[in-house]
Amino acid sequence: MLIRPIGLALLLAASPLAAAQSPGLTVRTGETWVFSLSNGQPAKARKAAADARPAAGQIVVSVRSMMGTTMTITSNSPKAYTYKAELIGAAKTVPIRSCTLPANSRLSFENWPQKAVAVRLSDFRLATRDGACP
Repeated sequence: MLIRPIGLALLLAASPLAAAQSPGLTVRTGETWVFSLSNGQPAKARKAAADARPAAGQIVVSVRSMMGTTMTITSNSPKAYTYKAELIGAAKTVPIRSCTLPANSRLSFENWPQKAVAVRLSDFRLATRDGACP
């Protein structure tokens, strides 16, 4: 079956993971990714082992299907960050509340009651308070 470029674009636009085209990183349920930041957006992202630890200046994120959707995220940076998170479901993308990503390799654990296909992370900014939830 041959899919022409225009047909592929329409197919991708209809997909719940089509948001992957915009800035940010989409982490599917069951995946672990490691990345650094560039201009507030995930950069140099690559899949990693579930037990990966961040090197200096890196962030590791894992998304699991547990009591809805669970995300663990760890930053090996001396600075804390806030970020935008979106749950990507079967039919739509939903913005969600996220807590501050603490500095110095401290783990942040997030849980939302909704089941998601993936979580999309973007717009990282320096936090004004370490460890706070907005």
